[in-house]
Amino acid sequence: MAIVDEDIQRVRAETDAVAVIGAHVGLRRVGRRQVGLCPFHNEKSPSFSVNAEEGLYYCFGCGASGDIISFVQQVEGLDFRSAVELLAERAGITLRYTEEGTADRRRRSSEVHELLEEAVEFYHQRLLTGADGGVARSYLRSRGYDGDTVREFRIGWAPDAWEELLRALRGKPRELLADAGLVAQNDNGRLRDAFRARVMFPIFDVAGRPIGFGGRILPGGRGPKYKNSSQGPVYDKSRVLYGLNWAKQSAVQRGRLVVCEGYTDVIGFARAGITEAVATCGTSLTEDHVKTMRRFARRIVLAFDADAAGQGAAERVYAWEQAHDLEVEVVELGEGRDPGDVAASDPEALVAAVDGAKPFLGWRVDRILAGATDRPERRARAAHAALDAIREHPDAFVRDQYVMTVADRCGLDPDQLRADVGRRGRRVAVAEPVEMYVEELPELEPSELEALRVLAHRPEAIAHRLHAGLFPSPAGSGTYRALVAGGGSVRAATDQADPALHPVLSRIAVEESEAEPDDVVRLLARLAAQDALTRLSRRGDAGDPNILELRTWLKGRIDELNDVEHCAPTVALLSDWLQAHEDAA
Repeated sequence: MAIVDEDIQRVRAETDAVAVIGAHVGLRRVGRRQVGLCPFHNEKSPSFSVNAEEGLYYCFGCGASGDIISFVQQVEGLDFRSAVELLAERAGITLRYTEEGTADRRRRSSEVHELLEEAVEFYHQRLLTGADGGVARSYLRSRGYDGDTVREFRIGWAPDAWEELLRALRGKPRELLADAGLVAQNDNGRLRDAFRARVMFPIFDVAGRPIGFGGRILPGGRGPKYKNSSQGPVYDKSRVLYGLNWAKQSAVQRGRLVVCEGYTDVIGFARAGITEAVATCGTSLTEDHVKTMRRFARRIVLAFDADAAGQGAAERVYAWEQAHDLEVEVVELGEGRDPGDVAASDPEALVAAVDGAKPFLGWRVDRILAGATDRPERRARAAHAALDAIREHPDAFVRDQYVMTVADRCGLDPDQLRADVGRRGRRVAVAEPVEMYVEELPELEPSELEALRVLAHRPEAIAHRLHAGLFPSPAGSGTYRALVAGGGSVRAATDQADPALHPVLSRIAVEESEAEPDDVVRLLARLAAQDALTRLSRRGDAGDPNILELRTWLKGRIDELNDVEHCAPTVALLSDWLQAHEDAA
C-alpha cells in the first residue's frame, strides 16, 4: 500500500518547513537561509541550514540532508509513510492510498488517537482536581512528584468506579472504545472501565500522540502492581517505548538512550537531568525496540536488572551491536536499587552511574570475577565462567582484550586462556540491518559546486552561460541537468534527480553564493578543459598527430585563462568547444 504521489507532493508544498523544523531547532535568518544547531549531532557553532522556499535542509557538520519529510523521519523516528501521514494530519490534508481500505484504517487510527487524548485529559484532571484523587496525590507527593512533574508527564488518576470514564465519553462507539483499550466487558456483556483505582501514566508514540496507558495500583491495593493497555490498532507493546517522545531530542544530542523498566524510572531519570531515558512497557527488549532506538542514538544503556537484560540475552545483544552498529552498555546501581529511588535520594550518584556504564561484556566479566578470591580453585572456576562469557562475543579483538583482563585478575597465563577460548566454536544470531539516513555527498570540484550554487539562487545571472559540458564530474553534470529539468526549482530538481544527488541539491539549496558569474564560468571552463586534456592524454591513440594538435591547442587556451582581465574570448571559445565535444573521448 502506498500514498498517492500527488498527495505526497501536496504535503511537501503545503508544509511550512521552518515551522516544523523550528519546533526542534532554534533557527535564525541569515540572508535567505535559516540556520541553527544541528539536531542530529553535537555542535557548538551552527552548521544546520534550511531553505524555507524549497523546503530543504543540509548540515555542513554531519552531512544530514533532505526535505521536510525526511527531516520528520529522522527526528521523529518514523518511516516514510508515517512521516507523510503526520505532516498531512497537521496540514489538514486528506490522503489517498493506492490500496483500498488503507484510508479507512488510517482514519480509524486517527479516531483512536483522538479518543485516547480525551481519556488522557480526563484522568489528568481527575488527579489534579478530583476529590477522589486525593489519595493518589498524596502517594505521588510521597514519591517526590510535584505539580510540575505531574503536568509534564500528564499523570492521571483512574477513579475506583466501574463507569466513570465511560460516562465522560458517553456517545462514543463501542468498537472505538475497545480499539483504544479503554473498556472491558463483563460476563453479562456490559462495558466497564478497563482501569480502576490506579495512577495513570499515559503512553505516547514517538510523534507525541497518545496510544495507551500504564496504570499503577496504590500501595495496599488489589490486583497486579501494573496494568497496561491491551494490544490494539495503535498500541503494540513489543514496539512501544515509554518516554521516547520526550527523550528523542536529548538522545540525538547526547548520542545515547537509557533503557529502564518502568514509568517512574523514566521520570526519576528526567528529574536527575537524564532526559534521554525510555522504558519498555511490560515486556523484554525486542529487535523492534532496538531498531527504533538506533534511529536516535548509537549507545543503548541498560538501566534495569542486568540479569534480566543479561546473560541469557547475550547472543541477541551482540547480534544487535553488529547488525545495527551500536554499543550496548549496562548501568550498575547496586542490589535492590531502582533508578526512581536513587533519583530521589542521590541524583548525582544516578548521573555518575549512567556516565560510568560499562560495555555489556565488561559488565558480565566484572560480575563473574567478583567471586574470584585468593583460593586457586575459586579463581580457576571464575576464569572458566568468564571465558564462557567472552567466547560468545563475535569480535576476536574484543575477546582478546577481556582475556587479558581475566588473566590479570586471576593471576593466570594469558596464552593459556587464549588457547582455551579458541577450543570452542561460537554461534551468533543474525539480525536485520538498520537503515541509515545520512548520505555521503558525491564528489564535486569546488568550481562545480560554486556554479551550481549561483544557478540555484541567481539563475538569471548565469543560466544562459552554462551547459552540461562545463561540468566534468557525473555528479556535477547530473545536478546541472536536474536543475534545468526542474525549471530552476531545487525542490522540483530533487523530485526528478537520482537519489544519490539529493545531498548535493539539499546543500546548494541552503548555500547562497556572492561569486561573480564571470569568475565562476572561467574557473569552470578551466576545470572542464583540464579534464578533457587529461582524458585525451589517456587515450589509446594519444600519439596520433590530430590528438597531439588538439592537446596543444587545449594547453594554449588553458594558459590564456591566467590573464583574468582579457580571457573572456577564450572562456567563450572553450565553452563552445566543450559543448560541441561533450561526448568526446
